[in-house]
Amino acid sequence: MADTVSLPHTDRFFELRFESIGGLGAHVGGQIVAKAAVLRMGLNGAHFSSYGSEKKGSPIKSFIRLGAADKPIRTSAPVESPDVVTVFHRALLGNPATVAGLRADGTLIFTGAPGELPDSLAELPRTAKIIRIDAQRIAAEENSRPNAVLIGTLAEAVPFFAADILLEALNEQFGRKRPEAAANNKVAFERGNTEFEILTDIGRAEGDMPVIRPDPLWGYRTAPAGGIILNAGSTAWNDLSISRTGWLPVLDMDKCIHCGSCDMVCPDLCLVWTAEGNSATPAATKLSGIDYRYCKGCMRCIETCPTGAMTRETETPGLAARLNKPLFPQLVD
Repeated sequence: MADTVSLPHTDRFFELRFESIGGLGAHVGGQIVAKAAVLRMGLNGAHFSSYGSEKKGSPIKSFIRLGAADKPIRTSAPVESPDVVTVFHRALLGNPATVAGLRADGTLIFTGAPGELPDSLAELPRTAKIIRIDAQRIAAEENSRPNAVLIGTLAEAVPFFAADILLEALNEQFGRKRPEAAANNKVAFERGNTEFEILTDIGRAEGDMPVIRPDPLWGYRTAPAGGIILNAGSTAWNDLSISRTGWLPVLDMDKCIHCGSCDMVCPDLCLVWTAEGNSATPAATKLSGIDYRYCKGCMRCIETCPTGAMTRETETPGLAARLNKPLFPQLVD
């Protein structure tokens, strides 16, 4: 074990929150960081994650709480006022809860392409440190996962984290069961440790970000009557775009033969078909595009397409909006 490190705050814990969707490695990433802090840095630490029954593609939060060796951790409450927020998926920044509670002197690390600057970042504290890293692209290039890239960035962003210690913990996690993955993760970690960008003059807010709790605190006086559905489901307004993990299907109209094979395997019915002609019986019904609002990137259409008209492409900023064909034009603003 390495010498015990000193935390920047002696009056409270140092807390981190990973914001992600299932499948990008946030849960395992949190385990790796917490284990390294406890076993290799002499700190007290706790880690746990929050996610639904369908992990892949669904929202997940991973919490890490660190304290000095002589400071017991006696809480397992979610991290509401983090010193560091790490965002694994760019679309999550559209939800104010993603960065809620970030401290004025805290750090935000987010996945984004070079030049990408979501408008929501202006709501961050003026004094917060903001770091951008194209984790999904690097992970795809190195046959790794975004967690390895982002742990590398985290090692540089947090002063008391040593890169060699976190890399050793990362290698230990995969070295025995999947040595080939360990080699790829090492390269991804090193790129995450060096290829990030520090953004300046972005936030406009003063002080800490307000805390947002995901669920209302009902009591016996304020709880709604039983059987009432407060948030009714709506297929038309559902949005699955946040479930994509960096790729999306793209239709080449010149190769499409409109056979319908893709439509038979699409679990979310996001393919848009257009009837030709104005008669009661259309002369033909042809595939005209994809509504990416409802596409979660499962790639079943690509696997089924007999002509190669459907291809898997890297989801760069604005690509889905540019190619989108709405299923419900009447709902488009």
